Amino acid sequence: MNLAQARTERENKRELKVPHTLVIITSIIILVSIATYIVPGGAYEKVVKVVNGSEKTIIVDGSFKYIESQPQGVFEVLQAPVEGIIGGAEIIAFLFVVGGAFNLITRTKAIDFGIVRVTNIFKGKEILVIPMLTFLFSLGGAVFGMSEEAVPFVAIIVPLALSLGYDSIVAVGITYLACELGFSSAMLNPFTVGIAQSIAEIPMFSGIEYRTIIWFITTCIGTVFLMMYASKIKKNPKLSLVYESDQIKRANLGNCGSENEDFRMSHKIILLLLALCIGIIVWGVLTQGFWIPQIAAVFLATGLMSGFIGKLGTDEMADAFIEGAKGMIGAAVMLVFARAIVIIAENANIIDTILYNLSQLIGNLPPMIAAYIMYPIQMFINFFVSSGSGQAALTMPILAPLGDLVGISRQLTVLIYQLGDGFSNTLFPTSGILIACLGLAGVPYGKWLKWVLPLQGILFILSLGFITIGSLMQWA
Repeated sequence: MNLAQARTERENKRELKVPHTLVIITSIIILVSIATYIVPGGAYEKVVKVVNGSEKTIIVDGSFKYIESQPQGVFEVLQAPVEGIIGGAEIIAFLFVVGGAFNLITRTKAIDFGIVRVTNIFKGKEILVIPMLTFLFSLGGAVFGMSEEAVPFVAIIVPLALSLGYDSIVAVGITYLACELGFSSAMLNPFTVGIAQSIAEIPMFSGIEYRTIIWFITTCIGTVFLMMYASKIKKNPKLSLVYESDQIKRANLGNCGSENEDFRMSHKIILLLLALCIGIIVWGVLTQGFWIPQIAAVFLATGLMSGFIGKLGTDEMADAFIEGAKGMIGAAVMLVFARAIVIIAENANIIDTILYNLSQLIGNLPPMIAAYIMYPIQMFINFFVSSGSGQAALTMPILAPLGDLVGISRQLTVLIYQLGDGFSNTLFPTSGILIACLGLAGVPYGKWLKWVLPLQGILFILSLGFITIGSLMQWA
């Protein structure tokens, strides 16, 4: 019996073992570099247009031409990560600042005591936290395109999820995944729906009724998936894909006292300050055009003020900040190498060639089949162009008129773009925000991929259903 159990444990360990994130990304880099010797170079003409008040580089449909290819050799491939540092400097700096600032806040123990209070409130009904927060973050993604803003929330929700008996994957699911569920099925997202509809020349935010239904169904499916996994982990924590690393995090959380006298006024002020920080970020994104630098600045100010309020010494604050920033080095490295994939493809001039040949494929298919094929095509393009607005500017000028030719309404074309762009953001390592969130949560990309793939399968089938219904009801 003991030998059988030992053999089973060894088999389980082998089954759960996945390659290191850097190994996965490097393998993709090698494949893309090989493709640069096979795929010919090509380019569309591009023009700058004002879309929804901001300038966008839009490609000109029908302007594609083959150009001289630029195969990327070993030396060019080795330079790509350095270019990735330059191109990703903004989000890398964001990671270091948020990691350092959050560690400052953590050092004050205010979050520990706050978690104790939340845990006591939801004792015996911890599962209710998941639908409450998931729908909240999903609504943020659906209404104002919340995605990058999820990064600082991940750092806050991880210790809460652990204290409730869940794992770090649940924390990323409640925050980042929820945002992307809303982002993908948005009814009002100005960065996807607004820009895509403007380029497709259909009324702004038209079709909101069907999109709202899609958002609600999608969020429900994602929430149920999360709750089922969370319940399983609650019953047996060892089933978590990140069990070992989470055990270390739980130990590092420290022993938080639950007596009222231990919960000092300074802790309450810091928690109120953190809530104010979140409120300012949401307000800034919605009304002031806050982006990564502004969000990082607000979080840094919150961390510094928390350190002073928590009566940390200046040396201790400096050590805490550096320690938190150090914790982001792994995520920054993954981000740099992931960006190298896109840089290699761009330098070789193969992205436009791929898009052109995929569009040619669609033009020869029946309407329903063409609609189905457009969905994975959008997902594939999203691997190289993870920006929602950037992908709209790249694909909508081609796919919208192409849809007219094969009998797909422009409204449905926009929906296909939404679904293909959004859901795959939780799948591809070229998404800088995904890598940032996983880095903050301490979840290896390979383990996240293993966890999210079943949900991606469900969402893929669900999306085909939404596309079918939209086609059958001649949605326009």
